Amino acid sequence: MCGIVAAVCGSHDVRADVLAGLKTLEYRGYDSAGMAVLHDGAIEIRRKMGKIANLEKELQENQLPSSTQAIAHTRWATHGAPSVANAHPHVINDRIAVVHNGIIENHELLRSSLTAQSCQFASETDTEVVAQLIALAIEKGGHDLLAAVQQVLPKLQGAYALAVIDRESPNQLVVARQGSPLVLGVGLGEYFAGSDTLALQSVTDTFIYLEEGDVAQLTADGYAIFNVEGQPVDRGQNRLALRTENQGLGGYDHYMRKEIFEQPARLQDTIKGASVDDRAFGDNATELFSRVQAVQIVACGTSYHAGLVARHWIESLTGLSCQVEVASEYRYRNAVVLPNTLMVGISQSGETADTLAALEHVGVENVLARLAICNVDHSAMVRACELVYLTQAGAEIGVASTKAFTTQLAALLMLTSRLAHHHASDTLATQDIESALQELATVSDQVLACDDKIKTLARRFTNKHHALFLGRGIYYPIAMEGALKLKEISYIHAEAYPAGELKHGPLALVDEDMPVVAVAPDDLLMEKLRSNLEEVRARGGHLFVFASEKAGYQSGPSCDVLELPVASNLAGPIAFTIALQLLSYHVAVAKGTDVDKPRNLAKSVTVE
Repeated sequence: MCGIVAAVCGSHDVRADVLAGLKTLEYRGYDSAGMAVLHDGAIEIRRKMGKIANLEKELQENQLPSSTQAIAHTRWATHGAPSVANAHPHVINDRIAVVHNGIIENHELLRSSLTAQSCQFASETDTEVVAQLIALAIEKGGHDLLAAVQQVLPKLQGAYALAVIDRESPNQLVVARQGSPLVLGVGLGEYFAGSDTLALQSVTDTFIYLEEGDVAQLTADGYAIFNVEGQPVDRGQNRLALRTENQGLGGYDHYMRKEIFEQPARLQDTIKGASVDDRAFGDNATELFSRVQAVQIVACGTSYHAGLVARHWIESLTGLSCQVEVASEYRYRNAVVLPNTLMVGISQSGETADTLAALEHVGVENVLARLAICNVDHSAMVRACELVYLTQAGAEIGVASTKAFTTQLAALLMLTSRLAHHHASDTLATQDIESALQELATVSDQVLACDDKIKTLARRFTNKHHALFLGRGIYYPIAMEGALKLKEISYIHAEAYPAGELKHGPLALVDEDMPVVAVAPDDLLMEKLRSNLEEVRARGGHLFVFASEKAGYQSGPSCDVLELPVASNLAGPIAFTIALQLLSYHVAVAKGTDVDKPRNLAKSVTVE
């Protein structure tokens, strides 16, 4: 989850470049931050608790010396509570400095062994174990920095992206990755490493994507990459167009609000005119789609909810069986995979550890192909899959996903369209989907126009501690996503249930202090849902109904209705999603929480 950035060059002071890169990685964690530089044969560090702004202030008041070599880190705490002592970089014997993203699973065993060798630990982190091992390999084993890192890595179990500097190795940086993402940036006489390209796009447009087990040695004169066997390898360079989108707030109070209001444009970009053919998923997509007999979706968090929505579309419009699983669970069970199954992984970052592992967990038997639905080109998931559909959400800074989710839904609807083209008995299915895709931008704009009304409704939630979200059919996962958003940024405990399950337990929780949010479209289950909501009113609960204009709900005692513009059944899930995003946003603002950086969370989950 953490973010790392590092740089080495011949003459240029890299401090500002590294700090700028670190700021772009704050979405990965903000429990603490730190930087280390090598200057005049000595390592100097600065570390601070909390967000990178605290580190930046410290660097203004207590400057690090200029340096051509630096490593930096923003932390999402795993082993060891947030503290200065547990913040990275970790420095051993004033000689070795290390930053790390990942989890070393056998750190306790290694720590015990090192303690028996008289090593003194200053932190509770698993990372310090790595630093101690490298220092020991150098001082007692007589290895240089590269050889020391290569010797230590086989001892580590788990995931890591590492950047290491040594005071006795000026103008040299060693990095390594296993299970956690790491990319190199290539400049003119300067070389960089970062958790993703976002961290480096201010200094270069040329990148190298390290593969599992790779170790790289960077100097001012160039770089060398070695595979897990220690053999030199060429990973190739990739030229990426620099982002031109505005990364600032652009007049909005929060990134989340900005990203909510960007959705009409991002949806339009993602569907590419709604007339996409099979080749948008890959050159061999036509042949593969025609052979698909089943679909298996794996994802985590918000992306999992997108998969649940897609299951309804795929099964109802294509006739194919579709299963959806939480990736962190799927990877550890012996799942039965039907013949000619299309495996679909959904991830905003393309680096979600559990989803990547789940895709790899399934053997080749019965798996026809793997498809990545992803927002980041050249990510690990994109590189691993035979088929790819890139969403066009753009950079999403707010930790709570908004535009990434709705563009995933748009991409999955596009996938449904292509599968329907090959498998649906009703040829009207693809036409209905294309019509729905064409209305997404307009409907989204109409929902956003309800912002003030939703803001007024949100004030009713500020003193609440619990909330219940209800939906039926395809709108149950939309209710799940609404509940997730509310709990993520407002810290109100919220749970979603299929409305038909009320009588099987959740009704016991209903009282006047627990708001019940209902997703109420005009569909075949409308009357069933209406009966379920009457059960809530009969027991003293207060309803907040987000309803289609045609559904016929009216505000009254213990019932507030917010009417949303009419959308087709296929476009409806996205319309209701945006309304619930606005609800959670306004509740969080009213409560005064940190909307963009909610406590205990990070954007990209690159550890198990």
